[in-house]
Amino acid sequence: MLRTRHTAVFVLITVTALTLTACGSADPAPAGGARPAAAAQGKIPTTDVVSAVRKNEAAAKLLPPDVRASGALSLASSVGTPPGAFYLEDGRTPAGADIDFADAVAKALGVKLKREVASFDAILPALGSGKYDVGTGNFGVTDERRRTIDFVTYINDGQGFAVREDSPLKKVTDLTRLCGLTVATGAGTTFEVTLEENKHRCADAGKKPYDVRTYADQAALWISLQQGRSDVVMSTINGLRYAVTQQEGLRFLNEFKRLDVGFAFKKGTPLAPAFQAAVNSIKADGTYDRILKKWGTTDSAIETSQISPPELR
Repeated sequence: MLRTRHTAVFVLITVTALTLTACGSADPAPAGGARPAAAAQGKIPTTDVVSAVRKNEAAAKLLPPDVRASGALSLASSVGTPPGAFYLEDGRTPAGADIDFADAVAKALGVKLKREVASFDAILPALGSGKYDVGTGNFGVTDERRRTIDFVTYINDGQGFAVREDSPLKKVTDLTRLCGLTVATGAGTTFEVTLEENKHRCADAGKKPYDVRTYADQAALWISLQQGRSDVVMSTINGLRYAVTQQEGLRFLNEFKRLDVGFAFKKGTPLAPAFQAAVNSIKADGTYDRILKKWGTTDSAIETSQISPPELR
């Protein structure tokens, strides 16, 4: 059973999602970071920040000739939880920062997106096979992923932790702080990779290893924390900050590592320069800042878009 009505509302939103995805406002900020605007208002923001975007001819000219001719691109979108990408209450309409960024860039390029919802862990392999032109899902840019995938960055997010209010855990500055605990995270994510690659450090320090439990569904992940089957959640910084405002008895612990987040493409894609120019064009016309403000993620702003930059250390 869920502890509170707030948890029930949050799970009602997330249970309609297919898979896992990945701040600032004028309102007082909760501990651990500024409050996302959607949570501060007690409702999903509906401000239209995309329709005014105009085609940027310089960016559009960078598209390959076949794309300019067809005027369309296939987009695989991982739809999970606010504020990144999620379904509205009708269970069909996607919303979120990722949705707005993709739509704004498409308008700047003068193309139509053929959006298809796909599972987080299926998108990157599908890009490699040529099934989709581009993918979104709060994909962190890592050196491992850069070997097979090209990225065009548009925000900076990263890894963080959340716990129940009664947890004695105060801050995770090193993964050995998790020794002996059960950690819940998303399947097929950078969080799972980070946890598994570093699990040996507990044994090296003579401590009991932490147990990693992965979930493809965000509702199940948060229920595991609320019910005490997990001690801590590792996920995106923005997603965690939003989630703890929607559920009583939880708190954001701390940021652990920042990562650039980008549109994902097949390695060697000719689309990257056009997308980079389009992201920078919506930064120049103010659309970029309006999207971040709408979703309460102004702390995730980047100075300029980059193509497959090295992983942040």
